[in-house]
Amino acid sequence: MEPLNVAIFCSNPVFLSLILLFSLLICLKLGKKKNLNLPPSPPKLPFIGNIHQLGKLPHRSLRDLAKKYGSLLLLQLGYNPTVLISSADVVREIVQNHDIVFSDRPRTIAGEIFLYGWRDMVFAPYGDYWRQVRKISVVELFSQRRVHSFQPVRDQEVEVIINKLRRASLKGESIDLSEMLMFVSSNIVSRCVLSHKSEEEGGCSKFGELSKRLLILFTGFCIGDMFPYLKWLDFLTGYIPSMKALSAELDAFFDLVVQEHRSLEEHDDAIATVTKDFVSIIMQLQKDGMLEMDLTQDNIKAILLDMFIGGTDTTTTTTEWMMAELLKHPNVMTKVQQEVRNVVGSKSNVDVEDLNKMVYLKCVLKETLRLHPVVPLLVPRKTSASVELAGYDIPSNTTVVINAWAIQRDPKWWEEPEEFVPERFENSSIDLNGQDFHFIPFGFGRRQCPGWPFGVVSIEYVMANLLYWFDWKLPAGEIVENFDMTELYGLTVTKKAPLHVTPISHLSS
Repeated sequence: MEPLNVAIFCSNPVFLSLILLFSLLICLKLGKKKNLNLPPSPPKLPFIGNIHQLGKLPHRSLRDLAKKYGSLLLLQLGYNPTVLISSADVVREIVQNHDIVFSDRPRTIAGEIFLYGWRDMVFAPYGDYWRQVRKISVVELFSQRRVHSFQPVRDQEVEVIINKLRRASLKGESIDLSEMLMFVSSNIVSRCVLSHKSEEEGGCSKFGELSKRLLILFTGFCIGDMFPYLKWLDFLTGYIPSMKALSAELDAFFDLVVQEHRSLEEHDDAIATVTKDFVSIIMQLQKDGMLEMDLTQDNIKAILLDMFIGGTDTTTTTTEWMMAELLKHPNVMTKVQQEVRNVVGSKSNVDVEDLNKMVYLKCVLKETLRLHPVVPLLVPRKTSASVELAGYDIPSNTTVVINAWAIQRDPKWWEEPEEFVPERFENSSIDLNGQDFHFIPFGFGRRQCPGWPFGVVSIEYVMANLLYWFDWKLPAGEIVENFDMTELYGLTVTKKAPLHVTPISHLSS
């Protein structure tokens, strides 16, 4: 069963009447804060608070609220007091003065079920366990050396789609580039993580099918997250049973994967050495006594799920938006293609070392991430103590949502903020590392995504190949002025309409 839609929930009188039973608890909770200097709040409805104001595209709806009521707001999302931040200055204050207080995560039912009680890294509570897992990720899994070691996987998977595009080009066919980008991104991630393909030529592999169901359920609306005392409704709707059933399937699959790796280590060390995916790396670190703590099999499986959830949809979405912006701006497409082709020259393939010379390509990527951040509303945080922020009192245990999408379109920091202008990053020191608080596509501070270098290299390499080998045009009858850039909100904000384009082989043009 698919997860419950928030719009249906808000309009259903049965659910609303049930929530009335718990209104007194909410009122009492809010009453305790009357003496605090809380941030301003938009008007809210009884019992559901501001849920109805989220809309179908929450990053846009919340930006509109911030414009009207202020860049630091207090929302009531069901039972949860939630601070909304839409200001780079407030983000800077958090990092410089309160980063630890803002480094915890709210608990979610999906995280409890799928991530073995939050034993992953992204959603794990702030503390010793999280610090150790993050250290493993930064030092061992996503170091520059390790990211470079996966280049053979990228080479092989990119070659597959380039050959597909060549065949389409010979026939003059229009192709669904969105589908191809998902194919290559999911296979790169799943091979690097598990040594298993996610997508086969004839359709999904077992893991590909499971992961697609996971993304749907993981991002669904869970009543119990907003109203803890109504968690039983998620059982009645079938949402929690569906998550538990899928979790059991994923658990069994990962058990098999881990067992396969243990067998390789026991019977053929040479093969284990060659197949250095994330599973084998973690297991080797544990075997060599390089870890400061023992990771159980559940710990390992939670970390692996993190990598797949965080790596597949995000790289696909960014690459898709990047190509969409280039198709919409032919002058930028021409300029970046000229750079890529000048750097590669007459070589028979795009060398990964060429990427460092493609300065304008990096500007195009940064501008794409500015307008289309990987996760527009950064993964929510939770305050671990009461704190004063921007002159307001923020109580402990308050959910914190940072609207990176709004911050990266703030006219205070950006000229022509709604326009796609990669040149703004030329001769600029603004980088992707989260140190420039008006540009935070991968987050900031202790909770910044440690895997962003892995994703960036994959995106740059895929795009360099697409731009080197092919020219691109829209299907017959479509014009640039009417190019559909409508968004669809989910784990990431994707392009609603698939990207249908016609590849033209550069060598034959």
